[in-house]
Amino acid sequence: MNKLARLVKGVSQHLDYLAGLCIVAVMLLVVSNVLMRVFLHRPILGTYEYVNMLTAVGIGLALAHCAYHNGHIAVDFIIERLSKKIQAVADVLTNVIALSFWGMSAWYVAKYAGTMMESNTVSPTTQVPLSPVVYMIAFGLLALSMVLSLRLTESLKRAFR
Repeated sequence: MNKLARLVKGVSQHLDYLAGLCIVAVMLLVVSNVLMRVFLHRPILGTYEYVNMLTAVGIGLALAHCAYHNGHIAVDFIIERLSKKIQAVADVLTNVIALSFWGMSAWYVAKYAGTMMESNTVSPTTQVPLSPVVYMIAFGLLALSMVLSLRLTESLKRAFR
């Protein structure tokens, strides 16, 4: 495994760990809110917003690890019937399209986070600044783009063997 592959794997694993912590935090928050609502008649204010933010960050940070392990759904029953060379070319095209889309998405989400930071956009109930949440999602998309660039180099090697 080369340096780039090790870097991408390490980054995706660390982000997946953080995503797991977000999901655990969601679980603890929801359970705590229910218990406090039932027994103390005092719910945690802003639970809905916190759950939304933590879930969005969790999903954004977990994307790279999922892509690294090919954990996504792939419909390739037609491609499987083609020659190995054509399969490799199809992989190159798919990876170029995916990398272009997710790379641009990371860029525009980061720009949007910057706009949110400049305008001091906050959540309605808890008044938590939203730009750090959006920046974390953009970072997750950047990590996904790193995985896709690694996949692209691998598929280019297969296509030009």
